[in-house]
Amino acid sequence: MEGTDQSTHTDGIGGGLGERIGDTRRALGGFLRARRGRVAPEHVGIAGGRRRRVRGLRREELAQLAGISVDYYVRLEQGRATQPSPEVLDALAGALGLDAAERGHLATLVAARRDPAPTARVSPLLRRILDSMADFPAFATDHRLDVVAWNTIGAELMGGLGEPRRRDRNNARFLFLDPASRAVFPEWEDRAAEAVGQLRVAAGRYPEDADLAALIAELAAHSAEFRRIWDSGEVVMCAAGRKQLRHPAAGQLTLDFETLHVPAAPGETGLVVHVFSAVEGSAEAVALAGLAQGLT
Repeated sequence: MEGTDQSTHTDGIGGGLGERIGDTRRALGGFLRARRGRVAPEHVGIAGGRRRRVRGLRREELAQLAGISVDYYVRLEQGRATQPSPEVLDALAGALGLDAAERGHLATLVAARRDPAPTARVSPLLRRILDSMADFPAFATDHRLDVVAWNTIGAELMGGLGEPRRRDRNNARFLFLDPASRAVFPEWEDRAAEAVGQLRVAAGRYPEDADLAALIAELAAHSAEFRRIWDSGEVVMCAAGRKQLRHPAAGQLTLDFETLHVPAAPGETGLVVHVFSAVEGSAEAVALAGLAQGLT
């Protein structure tokens, strides 16, 4: 089940910020350590005890739960084993309680893909689509969380995307380096965790992206909160649901949101379009309509 160790050196972005950025081997180990630290022993039938000094599971405990040898698991965490079999990955994912997004990220780290750094291109059609949704706040991001396109109401609701002096157009930089983001996003902790989780996924997929590595290094250097969330091993894929936003004129709004994925052409990054709406007849719908009218 464990297979042979076919360790090779590949450059990428490290899994933990305490480790050197630029080593995909350590990314796998960092991710496993982070997730191991989040599993409560009692949740998997292991007695915790007052004298327990390890947060989460011990290495030997996780190895036993996954049905692999402790030595092999240690080599995985240390980057000395980099190509575990699909059976080992599945066993580790099950023992760690990983969700679909986390399992996908684990598989990406093991595959050690070396996709070149992609470029973002906003087609004229996408711009027309965004502009046509005058009553639906919307914006598009690339894998680095750069906001590359938006409509007027979306720009206003997100803190002034249309005016570079009002806010940084990289969502992660805005969240972690600009205190004004906490006024725009009442659920700041949730939005921050989403941003870090999305950057982690991108880092695993594009280990050659120097701009992405530089962004992560910048955030790590200037934000203790970014470092804390990154070290937790957070992994997030864009989905749908409800979010709270706050605008000086429209007030605090609870809006439905949907993420639409724009496929990538060769050498380009796929874009994610974020669309917000309010239930018809609700107070939020009235507030959005008033905001849109004031922007025309």
